[in-house]
Amino acid sequence: MRKAMLGAALGLGLAAPAWADPVIGTWQTQPDDGSFAYVQMQPCGEGAICGTISRTFNGEGEYQSGNIGKRLVWDMEPRGEGQYRNGRIWQPSSDKVFSSKMVLSGDTLRVSGCFGPICKKQTWQRVK
Repeated sequence: MRKAMLGAALGLGLAAPAWADPVIGTWQTQPDDGSFAYVQMQPCGEGAICGTISRTFNGEGEYQSGNIGKRLVWDMEPRGEGQYRNGRIWQPSSDKVFSSKMVLSGDTLRVSGCFGPICKKQTWQRVK
């Protein structure tokens, strides 16, 4: 029994780093059409990262957008050294979905997405 518990504890300890991706947490987007959002990044699927809109703000402060709770980023694959690829990102202002990648550097996340020949970029900041 003791060996089984020790084995389970070691197994959990080894699995934990896979979920401790440095991009996990809350990020503030750049303004788009005068509004910005907080995006909660978390694990989803088989080793992927997804981001859900948790709060929204405009020039007057926080407001209750109909986009709260919607996925903004999904299926982002960690590639090591702060690189993420093969994801998708939704732009609420245009209702378009872009192929996306991200680059993490400290508390800065550079997010880019392309829809055909149209590419857009934003720099997000970690919310502390």
